[in-house]
Amino acid sequence: MGAVTLNVADLDGMTAYYRDGVGLAVLAHTGSQVTLGRSGQPVVVLVHTPGLRHASPRDAGLFHTAILFDTEAALAAAVYSVARRRPASFTGSSDHLVSKAFYFDDPEGNGVELYWDRDRTQWSWTHGQLEMGTLFLDPNVFLRDHLDERGLAGEPIGDARVGHIHLSVGDVGMARDFYATKLGFDVTLTLGDQAVFVSAGGYHHHMAMNVWKSRGAGRRQQTLGLGRVDIEVPSADDVGELIERMRHYQVPVQDDGRTVNFEDPWANAVSLTVADAPDGTAENHG
Repeated sequence: MGAVTLNVADLDGMTAYYRDGVGLAVLAHTGSQVTLGRSGQPVVVLVHTPGLRHASPRDAGLFHTAILFDTEAALAAAVYSVARRRPASFTGSSDHLVSKAFYFDDPEGNGVELYWDRDRTQWSWTHGQLEMGTLFLDPNVFLRDHLDERGLAGEPIGDARVGHIHLSVGDVGMARDFYATKLGFDVTLTLGDQAVFVSAGGYHHHMAMNVWKSRGAGRRQQTLGLGRVDIEVPSADDVGELIERMRHYQVPVQDDGRTVNFEDPWANAVSLTVADAPDGTAENHG
């Protein structure tokens, strides 16, 4: 997953939350847009759009952006930083068997998950479905066990990137059809008609779609909140295959030779590119 673009009303306040709270660095600040990330990897792009209204909680859109940390110490440092600076933004924590996760709402109500993955050898699969749970995770015990001196001093630790994106949609069956059948993700877990989890390469999930607040939601209007989801694929061949599938299913796409843009059934914007090569270049598929 690439960076998540958010339309925001208060650019300074939102920048401070992700910079000073979550511990991301400002990678670029151009006019009305701020890009934040870690180790040069963009995680969140904030676009100042004060003329837009807030979305209704029952609308389709972003459920949360999940930021993956490479160690438990790095996760503990981020959780401690947000909890210390914005304690009211904490909404819960869970052990999901494959990961440990802490949940927050940013100042404009966008969901944020901060998490760490267990090694894949510890994940369990049954009949092609990943075993995930929602077990109690005491945040104080987690911090006691994993917060070190660097985290206590407010020092950002390790790497962080977008691990997965969770969307609110109107119908799980339609979401599965679009993201698995048309876009090409593998289904890793289905929770009845409540949620579906999809991934590539055997990951627990790169995207998830649920109807917990948004069942029956229609196409989105342009609002504050989710602006765009970015997906990176290994090669131009992958992009070409995607374009062929989308055209087969009559999904409109815009292709400029480097980026493919399209919308899901709820007008969530998705942008797909080839991941940068080690030398910093990206392969052209045009």
